[in-house]
Amino acid sequence: MVLVPGSRIGPHEIVGPIGAGGMSEVYKARDTRLNRTVAIKVLAKATTHSDVPNRLLREAQAASALKHPNIVTIHDILSQDGCDVIVMEYVEGSTLAARIGRKGLPLRDALNYAIQIADALSAAHAAGIVHRDVKPHNVMVTETRTVKVLDFGLAKLQPALGPDDETASMTSQGTIVGTFLYMSPEQAEGKKVDARSDIFAFGSLLYEMLTGRPAFQSDSRLSILTAILHREPPPLTSVRPDVPPELEKLVQLCLRKDVNGGGRGVHFGGTSGDHSANVKWR
Repeated sequence: MVLVPGSRIGPHEIVGPIGAGGMSEVYKARDTRLNRTVAIKVLAKATTHSDVPNRLLREAQAASALKHPNIVTIHDILSQDGCDVIVMEYVEGSTLAARIGRKGLPLRDALNYAIQIADALSAAHAAGIVHRDVKPHNVMVTETRTVKVLDFGLAKLQPALGPDDETASMTSQGTIVGTFLYMSPEQAEGKKVDARSDIFAFGSLLYEMLTGRPAFQSDSRLSILTAILHREPPPLTSVRPDVPPELEKLVQLCLRKDVNGGGRGVHFGGTSGDHSANVKWR
């Protein structure tokens, strides 16, 4: 479904496009009932099969229950012309991907954003929701440097793609879900995921915020998956010497490959609403 300015989805009048991806198109719109600006995400018809509307509703209900200043709020879910539509909070700003330069973010900014992302993950995990696709493009940053994490509870609805695509997904054990550069080893192997997979992705994201480069990078998607499963990224201090040892230790713990036996022993003990997550590790 391609929408033009002035067209409508329910009570929402389209203002213009914001962006598009493999599974959706996103538009800025005006809620004519409440006179507020919203974002409209239109899922591609390719995602539609008999169970998608029910799963989408369940996931939207779960995600909409997350009332947190660092998580984008879901307002409504609609269906029009055979497409499922999510109505959500509109965030004025840019993605974290657009803010990370080739040398990474200033240390102060990286820590500020990381604390807010950790707080959002903490709130979601406490509610039993695993994001499954934490990455720079799913994090918005406002002009006041407030972080808004997108697509909580919705990432697993992404369609399965080929081995050369950036994103893959899963609807059952044995199929890959997530974005290749940030997925955990258990995701890469198509195993069941839980909150610890988000912790691994958080570690990959923090590594990139600090260095300007992905923790695991290679010439092909298959090589990236191999690196995630069997290799360690270059030490943070070898890329950026001013990173404190404690922060390097935190990233190393997040990126542990084995989730059993104490692997990824990081806990996001967030205090929702005050941007002050207490990140603890053992």
